[in-house]
Order: sequence, then C-alpha cells, then structure tokens
Amino acid sequence: MATTKAQQKAVRKYKESNYDRVELSIQKGRKEVLKAHAAKQGESLNAFVTRAIDAAIEADNLQEQQKG
Repeated sequence: MATTKAQQKAVRKYKESNYDRVELSIQKGRKEVLKAHAAKQGESLNAFVTRAIDAAIEADNLQEQQKG
C-alpha cells in the first residue's frame, strides 16, 4: 500500500504526540529470539515488550504488597 508524504507526516505527528520512545540495547541475536517469540504469541515485538514490562511491574507491586 503506497502512502503519500502527507499521510506519512500525519502518522509521524500522531506518534510524536501520543507515544514516548524508549531505546533498548540487547545482545546481538537476541532481537530475533524476541521477535520470534512475539510472533508465536501473535503480537508485535513492541506489544510483547510492553506486555512483559507490565507483567513485571504487576509482579513487583504484588511482591511489595506481600512484604508490607
């Protein structure tokens, strides 16, 4: 599907207004492992990383509640 420069600009503007970017550095070759796992789950790499972070935060919060 071809997109015009105006469409590309609109998408870029939307992303800049609605999303933060985070740079992640991992060992060479690990990205393909993560992408393959995400694909097996039927999701993008971004969705998988976001879900993993959310799960870790939830687990950490639960652990903190159990300590307190």
